[in-house]
Amino acid sequence: ADKALIDKLAAEFSDELNNLGVRVSNLERNADKVKWTGEARYTYTSARHEDEKNDNTDKLQFRLYPTAEVNNNWHVNARLTASTYMDKDAGKDSSDKTELTYVYADGQYGNFNVKLGKMPLYSVADDGLVVDDFFSGASVTFGKDLKATLEAGRYDLDRAQDNFHKGSNDKAANYQGAELNYGPNKLRLGASYRHFNSAEFTQAANYRNGSTSDDANIWSVGAGYKFDHNWNLFGAFAQNTEADNYDTAHNIQLSYKGSDIANKGTWGAYAAYRYLGNNTLVLPTYDTAHSHLNEKGWEVGASYVPFTNVYTAVEYFDGKDLATDRDAKTLFGRVSFFF
Repeated sequence: ADKALIDKLAAEFSDELNNLGVRVSNLERNADKVKWTGEARYTYTSARHEDEKNDNTDKLQFRLYPTAEVNNNWHVNARLTASTYMDKDAGKDSSDKTELTYVYADGQYGNFNVKLGKMPLYSVADDGLVVDDFFSGASVTFGKDLKATLEAGRYDLDRAQDNFHKGSNDKAANYQGAELNYGPNKLRLGASYRHFNSAEFTQAANYRNGSTSDDANIWSVGAGYKFDHNWNLFGAFAQNTEADNYDTAHNIQLSYKGSDIANKGTWGAYAAYRYLGNNTLVLPTYDTAHSHLNEKGWEVGASYVPFTNVYTAVEYFDGKDLATDRDAKTLFGRVSFFF
């Protein structure tokens, strides 16, 4: 409808527009410079820890993703997020509001990419074992088969897992990171280093023995192999060399197939073993252990696309708390509608 209207107006007023110096052939392109996509999702989580009351959440979230073209090399990407909780029929608290989750300029020049602003922070080398969140600053990536990424900026530790925000006035940590990733064929290899500096680390529980440090130095490696179109095996290890306790984490996961929201009927499944020392991980990508770290155990999950652009998933974690050896279980489910 928009294209037809533009064509009609361009044909009717082409002489006038040309006299004003407006190129009619660019009208449609300019109208399409900003594109909107989105997602409406429902998430159910039930965390069940031995000798504790079940922690259940019913969360609705609405996300909008505007993308704006600047020129042939540059785009601006953003996300607006609004949340509410069905069990409360309200936001989590009175401060809940629509949030600008991220906004950044993205420049692509051949095999060189630069991002500026508030952008996703994902540890590609370990497939999200260390962090899957956002930071403010700059990032550059270059290379073809072997890709290098350098990042620097600030990271809000209030977003991190519970052990890393204990109430100091230094919540915005200085951050620097570097990654190397190789994966042109079936074999995939990665290594990363991330440094965070904040007084919050001096207050983290069981972080150091008899001394304090305001640093986190987190190293990680990952390796994966895709056997065919269906089977994929990936493992990762991470360590915070500044911590004395719960200073390692590892994960191994076997995945089968995978769901594609554009193709109705596609599905995937996985089984994984996770060991998540909470002084090593900033905010891992796992849904069943996202809020309850310092755990180890087995996780299984499956996803399915019942209709085009409709995604469903269910996951279950069964393990132990590393500090107390008490049982820790989490049930997770999600339905997403993409548009």
